[in-house]
Amino acid sequence: MSITVVELESWLIYQCIATECSHCLFMSDNGFRARDIGLRAQKKILSRMAGKNVARALIDDVTASLLDNLYRLAKQYSNNKKEAEKLIKNIIKVVIKLGVLHRNGLFSQEELKHAERFRIKFRMAAMAIISFYEVDFSYDRNYILSALNDSHKCLQIIVSKHLSEKSLARIDEVFGFFTNEQFLDELFSPNSQYREILGKIVADLNKAIENGDL
Repeated sequence: MSITVVELESWLIYQCIATECSHCLFMSDNGFRARDIGLRAQKKILSRMAGKNVARALIDDVTASLLDNLYRLAKQYSNNKKEAEKLIKNIIKVVIKLGVLHRNGLFSQEELKHAERFRIKFRMAAMAIISFYEVDFSYDRNYILSALNDSHKCLQIIVSKHLSEKSLARIDEVFGFFTNEQFLDELFSPNSQYREILGKIVADLNKAIENGDL
């Protein structure tokens, strides 16, 4: 099986993030602490291939907190630690590959137009989540589903010519989890058992918006 430069660089960045973020819940809750000599060597290779600040730029404090809280939410809802870990790591892997593709100028003008549409739709979804949490009885399932599904479609168009079937399946799995109607209804119900963790996610989203990341 051949490995492309994008796949290799993405894998190296992921390993570097695993090292830098081993203190994060989504990386350490299962005892995974990637601080052996091999990963230190990979980090040195990465610093030459992808820039010394790539991992830190991808996983800053706000992003790490958001991923931790999404992990807690997924674990609480599914009652499945391994599935929650897989979900968050899939998000990280997809984000890394998008970053590598963009950094290397591999997106066409048409794909970049869809990327902007994705950004707008995803921001709409984030703003809806904040509103549903902060304003009682404002939850609109059709609205959030529309924003998330539109984001999903845009992302599929952006990466369809660049990523493997395995990576495309990761994207489908991530959006499949967050567009589950039962999950959304329970998450935003008036007496939701997920209210506390949702509040932390909303705080992270607000910070990301304030920082211009969303």
